[in-house]
Amino acid sequence: MTDGYGRVIDYLRISVTDRCSLRCCYCMPSDGVDWLKHEDLLTYEEILTLCSAFCHLGFRRFRLTGGEPLVRRGLSHLVAGIHALPGVETISLTTNGVDLAQQLPDLRKAGLTAVNLSLDTLDRAQYASITRRDLLPQALAGLQAALHTPGLTVKLNCVPMGENDDQLVPLAALAKDQPLSVRFIELMPIGLGGSLPRRTEEEVRARLEGAFGPLLPCPPPAGAGPGHYCAPAGFKGKIGFISAVSHQFCQSCNRVRLTATGFLKTCLQYDTGVDLRALLRSGANQTQLEAAIADALAHKPLQHHFGTASRPNDESHNMHQIGG
Repeated sequence: MTDGYGRVIDYLRISVTDRCSLRCCYCMPSDGVDWLKHEDLLTYEEILTLCSAFCHLGFRRFRLTGGEPLVRRGLSHLVAGIHALPGVETISLTTNGVDLAQQLPDLRKAGLTAVNLSLDTLDRAQYASITRRDLLPQALAGLQAALHTPGLTVKLNCVPMGENDDQLVPLAALAKDQPLSVRFIELMPIGLGGSLPRRTEEEVRARLEGAFGPLLPCPPPAGAGPGHYCAPAGFKGKIGFISAVSHQFCQSCNRVRLTATGFLKTCLQYDTGVDLRALLRSGANQTQLEAAIADALAHKPLQHHFGTASRPNDESHNMHQIGG
């Protein structure tokens, strides 16, 4: 369906939990996290009820996020339920990869079509510093499992933040001989990310071109993301950039986000939207749910204002709490 500015919105990001096996410095504090209570989370049945309403409104692409979605038990059952809904085209997963190798066979059988694996460094000590957990071997095992799963679209997401400058080239080099899209995602000034250093697309591109030569434009891989892609000559995979701050792409935004507590966020920047969990648990039927979703989309903001002074209704939660 379309929003108030005529943009086609057909992509829903669904956070299934606020918990995670890592503690990435830009996502959550190292300790003292107030976790959601189990009863505050949407049940899988509630998520499927909402997905059915979204499908009826024209949504075709669904992404499961967290926190870390693989720490919630039985995720393959949710994937199978979404896969069974009419009109669904893609079901993707954003993960840190730590538990992916063990769960991927069941997820793929259930209908998973794509994996985005978050990985900011290939250096074990640096990984432990950024994530506050020494789990790089497990994450790399998850990446290899994804790359060896037939028919699965695989992307690797890296956040350039200064600390990992020396790892940008090694990470990009993973795409040289493998059908992998390595994307460099500009750090979002949300929650803890607002106080950390970041690297712009131009800075990353210059470093990569210094190592590989010119980055030649190329078509995007399968998926509904906002990245633009290129590759050095001879690369089997692709290099992507998602630069929401320095290269705003709000005019082509096609997504909304459903938090683990059932709040529909229509823009990552703002805390505005609609509490779908409250509607569900008050007995709303599908027609009423669809009306609430349509009204929220009609009021989806035109654009974010990252990089400027704060405003009323700016999001104040950390990324693991909103499924960003």
